[in-house]
Amino acid sequence: MGSFRISRSEAPGHADPMIPRGLMLLVLAMAWLGSAHAVDQGAALMKTDLLGVFAHPDDETGAAGTLATYALGHGLRVANVYCTRGEGGGNMVGTQAGAALGVLREQELRQCLGVLGVQQCYFLDRTDFAYTESLSVTLETWGHEETLGRLVRLVRALRPEVIVTMNPAPNPGQHGNHQAAGVLAIEAFEAAADPGRFPEQLHAEGLSVWRPRKLYYGGPAGTGAVVDLTVPLPNGRTAADIAGEALAHHRSQGFGSFANSPWLRRPQHWTLVQSVVPFATDETDLRRGLPVDGDTPARIPSDPSDGSDLADGIVFQPRPAVAWYEQWTRARGIASLSSRFAPDLPVAAGEANVLTFSLPPSGDAAERIRVTFNVPEGWRVEPPHVDLPAKRRAGDRWQVRVVPPAMASEDVEIRAVGASQGREIRGSARLHPVPTLRIPRIRRPPPITGDEDARWDTIPNHRISETQTWQGTVNGASDLSGTFRVAHDGRFLYVEVRVQDDQVVSNIESNDIRGHWRSDSVELCLDPAGGAEHTLNAFKLGVFPFDRTGRVRAARDADARPGLVEETSPGTQLASWRTADGYAIRASIPLSDAGIPRRVSGHRLAFNVLLYDGDKADAAPGENINRSRLAWSPRPGVQGRPEDWGRAVLE
Repeated sequence: MGSFRISRSEAPGHADPMIPRGLMLLVLAMAWLGSAHAVDQGAALMKTDLLGVFAHPDDETGAAGTLATYALGHGLRVANVYCTRGEGGGNMVGTQAGAALGVLREQELRQCLGVLGVQQCYFLDRTDFAYTESLSVTLETWGHEETLGRLVRLVRALRPEVIVTMNPAPNPGQHGNHQAAGVLAIEAFEAAADPGRFPEQLHAEGLSVWRPRKLYYGGPAGTGAVVDLTVPLPNGRTAADIAGEALAHHRSQGFGSFANSPWLRRPQHWTLVQSVVPFATDETDLRRGLPVDGDTPARIPSDPSDGSDLADGIVFQPRPAVAWYEQWTRARGIASLSSRFAPDLPVAAGEANVLTFSLPPSGDAAERIRVTFNVPEGWRVEPPHVDLPAKRRAGDRWQVRVVPPAMASEDVEIRAVGASQGREIRGSARLHPVPTLRIPRIRRPPPITGDEDARWDTIPNHRISETQTWQGTVNGASDLSGTFRVAHDGRFLYVEVRVQDDQVVSNIESNDIRGHWRSDSVELCLDPAGGAEHTLNAFKLGVFPFDRTGRVRAARDADARPGLVEETSPGTQLASWRTADGYAIRASIPLSDAGIPRRVSGHRLAFNVLLYDGDKADAAPGENINRSRLAWSPRPGVQGRPEDWGRAVLE
């Protein structure tokens, strides 16, 4: 056919004499067609309709049906951002851990997102360091400003219309990393539109400011949208069915059986937190009110006030995490959309506990006020009333002591009543008692090995009944219950735990000693601070009574030094044996490894014993068979919150 040559230096339409005319016309026609159907590039290539912001791979579970609805049902461009790769989680399908587990979970995630129709996946490359319920320690570990900057970069680059994220509220059992994902997403909504925030992204990286149009977090809270997942999409399938198929790819996290799960068919509720269009309570489409022109349209405040009405009365000082959250929501004008936390305070049974409270400020003309406190019968308030000065400033605080009965275990309410400037003011808080004990000092250490010994019998016995659940259900004492003894000799803490369990399961391989919650196990929890907000200065030991070879094994988890106990606390000794109705374990733990000072007498610590039960006789090696959990001091999510552990004093 003859030779041809195309030179890049030649302008289009300049015929090369060596190219046959017919071929040249064909080339020009193809070039015209290509220009008529140009492929997105540059900023247009990155433009995103819906952006999900999550903490770990598999956190899209609560949004999967919604993501599929918009990606596959409406043909929108959907992208997800993950703070971590989930390297701190468990693994039910192999022995990968740490960074290697992150590689596995990223692959599972990309398979999942491919089914959902999510086109892009980005990571902020933060460390999944441990399970924690603490937002503050998460942001400190990740670097709050650095992590926010990384997310702002993605928001400016992707220019999403809508962001969906996780509830940032510190609800019991809510992972601190999940809270952080929500906090960062909400902060990025404003920061990405502010040229004064991370300006280097604008002048050095070529990005522009951008304000998303709407931001939702998962769950209902007044205003927002409900997405129906049972409506057939254009491909004939429902979003619920697609979500089940997609989430089943997270097999390392035990999601392999999620396909066809009935709960995936429930509508997904979203709370509208920030918006540039008016708020509504009956949305069925996250895109209601869109499109909106402009790079930074004005945000519409969601609150009619700054949230100051939350303090219009007698206010008991909440936990530090709740106090931070309430201040943070007020500062962003979203207090009325955030969960309003009634103070929920742990108090040691049988001991005087100090509660701090405040009143609205008053001018010079205000009269003195007497606040009277009311608690149920058997509880005491010392003093029963407090007289406050006429002039009160915004930062003033007062204290009162509350003494629960020694055996108190049920939550109660404390009510405060006073009168100010002719009107009655009130306040209340929920108090939940935590158990207390004294750890006796013994002269001779009891043996760790051996079934029975008189020296253990002299140590007081404490019961964990089948009713002391913090997760799951227990079918009677024989299903799961226990007792424990604890003592010290000034150098070691000695613990014996006897567990009633009618089906003892040992499905953990000897090279897979981590994630004790996956199988039958005991967790020993010690916090030297006496009730901290997080566990990263604590000692938490998960003990498998038997691995698949029959040996007792243990690893520290989500504490000051996680890892195999023989590496992280080599002075710890362990023993276990089967009993007629279950199993027993013993441990001697160096007090120094738990952060207890040398002069231990009188030291007060937070302490807990947790029992985990699976009851699946044919469990596969490494399978997560978690079914129920008990604790000496039970509370949802208690494993990550020393505030709610019991209190113990070393004699």
